[in-house]
Amino acid sequence: MLVELRYTLRRYRGQIIGWGLGLTLYSLLMVSMYSDLAKIDFGALLEYYPQEMLAFFGDSFQAISSPHGYMDLYFFGYMTIIVGIFAVSSGAKLIVKDEEDGLMDLVLAYPKSRSEIFWGRVFGYIVTLMLILFISWLSWVLPSGSAGMGLTAGELLRPFWGLLAQLLLFGSFALLLSMIVPASRLASMITSGLLVANYLAIGLSNINQDLQNIVKYTPLHIYQGGYAILGINWDWLLIISMGVLLFLLLAWWRFLYRDVRVAGEGGWKLKDIFSLRK
Repeated sequence: MLVELRYTLRRYRGQIIGWGLGLTLYSLLMVSMYSDLAKIDFGALLEYYPQEMLAFFGDSFQAISSPHGYMDLYFFGYMTIIVGIFAVSSGAKLIVKDEEDGLMDLVLAYPKSRSEIFWGRVFGYIVTLMLILFISWLSWVLPSGSAGMGLTAGELLRPFWGLLAQLLLFGSFALLLSMIVPASRLASMITSGLLVANYLAIGLSNINQDLQNIVKYTPLHIYQGGYAILGINWDWLLIISMGVLLFLLLAWWRFLYRDVRVAGEGGWKLKDIFSLRK
């Protein structure tokens, strides 16, 4: 399993560096702007904003001068989509992409079980996301004192746990879906669509109250974002974590008992989805 973990980390080392650098530059820009924005009287300024726009972004606009509101509006509100696309794409390709490239049958020829391959790659995938978010967290922690945010390293870490949980939820769902649909790109496309739709539905539900009955059952409804700085809702975090575990176990079960393709994309074999034959 350690071999697969190291392989996965080597496979994503470019993404770790690239995404880490990109998020660092963006975070440093946001930190540098905070001290100036905190001095602005947003109470008068917000009167000129359309009410629909203010409603779409929820309470973050009203609390924009506070560290948690500022980070929620300018960072954590977007990261579920920005980093989420990477998490979904990587999750969908984690196992099945090697099948499509004609590599998985060679990997399975080595004396190691499918469980070792699966969990080694999953843990490598989780570590990859954690490293990317850790680099981003450092880019907030190190300059936060000079920016006047007045937050400790522990307080700044809280919202990153919620973000990691959401990324893993959609990423693990993409992994499961890749074991069912014919191609990894289709699993990525479907999951990315669900993620973007969930994000838009949350904002639109603040404008159209009829959507509240729908979005309250979606993952992003229990995403705290920057407000986790004030305290983590452990019940919400537990629910998301259980969802991640469920999707991973189902994906593992599918990988154990599915026919691995030699190469190329597959077809729709709905009758084999719940088959227990190896």
